[in-house]
Amino acid sequence: MLSGSELKHFVSGRSLYRVLQPWWDVFSHHLSIMMLMVAAVGGTLQIAQYKILCVPCQLSSDHGCTPPLDLGTANSSSASYTSTGIPLLTGIINDLDLQQYSYIDAVCYEKQLHWFAKFFPYLVLSQTLIFILVSNFWFKYPSTSSRLVHFVSILHKCCDSPWTTRALSETVAEQSSQRSSLGKYSVLKSSSSTDGDVRPSNLVGIDPISILDKKEGEQAKAIFEKVKKFKIHVEEKDIIYRLYMNQILAKLMLFFIIMAYIPYVTTCISFDLDCVVDIQAFTGYQRYRCVHSLATIFKMLASFYVVLVIIYGLMCFYSFWWMLRRSLKQYSFESVREGSSYSDIPDLKNDFAFILHLLDQYDPLFSRRFSVFLSEVSENKLKQINLNYIWTVEKLTQKLTRNIQDKVELQLLLLSGIPDAVFELKELEVLKLELIPDARFLLKVTQLVNLKEIWLNHTIATVDLPALSFLSENIKILRLRCTDMDKAPQWIFSLINLRELYLNLPPESNAGFINGLAKLKNLKVLFLKNSIPCIPQVIPCSLSSLQNLSVNNEGTRLTELNNLRMMVKLTCLKLVNCDLERIPHSVFSLTDLREIDLEGNNLKTIEEVISFQHLQRLCIIKLWHNNIAYIPMHIGALESLEQLYLSHNNIDTIPPQLFLCSKLYLLDLSHNSLTFIPDEIHYLKKLQYFAVTNNNVSSLPDGLFQCRMLRSLLLGNNSLSVLPPRVSELVSLVELELIGNQLETLPVELEGCLSLRSSGLIVEDCLFSSLPSAMKENWLRSEKEQV
Repeated sequence: MLSGSELKHFVSGRSLYRVLQPWWDVFSHHLSIMMLMVAAVGGTLQIAQYKILCVPCQLSSDHGCTPPLDLGTANSSSASYTSTGIPLLTGIINDLDLQQYSYIDAVCYEKQLHWFAKFFPYLVLSQTLIFILVSNFWFKYPSTSSRLVHFVSILHKCCDSPWTTRALSETVAEQSSQRSSLGKYSVLKSSSSTDGDVRPSNLVGIDPISILDKKEGEQAKAIFEKVKKFKIHVEEKDIIYRLYMNQILAKLMLFFIIMAYIPYVTTCISFDLDCVVDIQAFTGYQRYRCVHSLATIFKMLASFYVVLVIIYGLMCFYSFWWMLRRSLKQYSFESVREGSSYSDIPDLKNDFAFILHLLDQYDPLFSRRFSVFLSEVSENKLKQINLNYIWTVEKLTQKLTRNIQDKVELQLLLLSGIPDAVFELKELEVLKLELIPDARFLLKVTQLVNLKEIWLNHTIATVDLPALSFLSENIKILRLRCTDMDKAPQWIFSLINLRELYLNLPPESNAGFINGLAKLKNLKVLFLKNSIPCIPQVIPCSLSSLQNLSVNNEGTRLTELNNLRMMVKLTCLKLVNCDLERIPHSVFSLTDLREIDLEGNNLKTIEEVISFQHLQRLCIIKLWHNNIAYIPMHIGALESLEQLYLSHNNIDTIPPQLFLCSKLYLLDLSHNSLTFIPDEIHYLKKLQYFAVTNNNVSSLPDGLFQCRMLRSLLLGNNSLSVLPPRVSELVSLVELELIGNQLETLPVELEGCLSLRSSGLIVEDCLFSSLPSAMKENWLRSEKEQV
């Protein structure tokens, strides 16, 4: 007997898979129960009653079996009597012992009774058990039962989760809102697949999902994770589908076997039997007349069993047809997508699809509820609720900082979205979003009247249509970095007042995205980090107001630059890591150019620098991180040159003509192979910054100390053995780097550098300790006074 707890467990185990059993499986299960009842009735009758009853008989004239005469049946008038009055028997004696009758019954049962009549209940029982076993095998097989149990468990949690009801309620509310606001707003569409970038705003007065508490939100979040893992695991194979199909085929095969012999053998069940038992020496009879008392009821039960099997077979044929009429390894949520705001619900395949097809046979509403947890939109809405619980206005206010431009800045990193409280920080000027999978700018962004700059670093951002109008008017600077062009926001090209755009794109970025720049007519600064063979034609042709162009080609050779001639308003040009071997000739046509940067190329000679003299406004030249071997002498023709960067090259000498650039106030020659500095450097009266770190300079010329405006002198990692006392003449010096030389002492004349402090003197500790104590105390006193 089963205990109460065991029975409860058994019932709950059976009902666990109820949602995965279509109606034909349920009906077939009830048919199996009826078959078991047939077997039970037949077996009970066979055990409770005599199996067969036999009486002796003799051959008649027609070779039939006729019972013999005996004392009880003889006619008394024709009987003979002995002298003592005892009747004289005229037939064969037939009063057999009970044991003899039992023996005859048993022999006739085994020899003469048809095998089907003997084993009918057991055949029905065994065949029914096979039907049941085959039908339920997929619920017990480890590879399938684990998936099914997991699915039912998740489904139970999905249906019980308050998030399911709230999400579906929100869908109804949004649909009503969209119908009522159809005349107000329309979704911005782009020819280059902009779906999801710009969304109609939610105008519902009360958000149905806002009342979800924190605990319910965490539970729903856990369900989303379980559904994701289950989807990945189950979609890999179709083992459930194949096993279910094999079960149907096995039941059909058993059905054909049963129907091949059961109807025939049913007719072999007979009520009357003639039996021959060779015991005449003991009983006086050899032939016996027998009756099978259960023959009639067994025929009825067998006929009823055949009817049940036929109906069961029809159910198998129907399930087989259902499996073949369409592909059950594909499941589409198209109707759900059309009837809800969750248009991103994916179609499923393999076992996941087959399970949902089975679930639809039970109740299609369950699949609809389950689909809520397959939608990223639904998940993002849930994350938004949890996000708002954590990031309050007070917490975000504490994260506000001021950047180097003295602007109020907020950086959000690795969040699921933008907290609603961000839109209440009215003083916010710069918003940095990094690694945020669903950053949505709502209508509330219109409260950020001071917002001028947005950073989108590996962030998928979407904008509601009313919010886009506000951003297009207010945003001046946008910085975008992404690795997936399919998720790059197209709405950035609607920011008509954008002044600065910084794009860090993957190498496989499509031309359609770059061509969107044509809409930004007011753009002044464009930074493009990509791997492109030439400058996109849209830049010189459409961006006529562009003044600053920076291209970082990440080592890919930039071969076509002729279209740069069209950019006559360009004042700053940076071609970084473009694998250039010569200075492009098209640059010499940019008459308004003030700065050129050719960092990280493969320049070996810069003889073309003479052509820069025609660019009267050019004052900054950056040729660092190249392979330049020498500085051409005609560089002295660049009278307007103010800053020259030649660090990280292979230069070994400085031509005196360089010092004819009298306006030069910044000269960086660090990380080269210089051994000396020409004395003509004294011509650079405006020199304020001079760097020759990481060279082989062994001495300093006297002319260097005539550059009285020098503020930064970087001499680290050279071969200096002495620092001339004339260093005291550099009264404006605030930074002096001497570390990494061969100095043993420092001159006391350093005290004459009135602007120099201990923080600006970069030397080894032992050299600093060798300075007079009074000098160090004066520096310390001066630093305290400045503080």
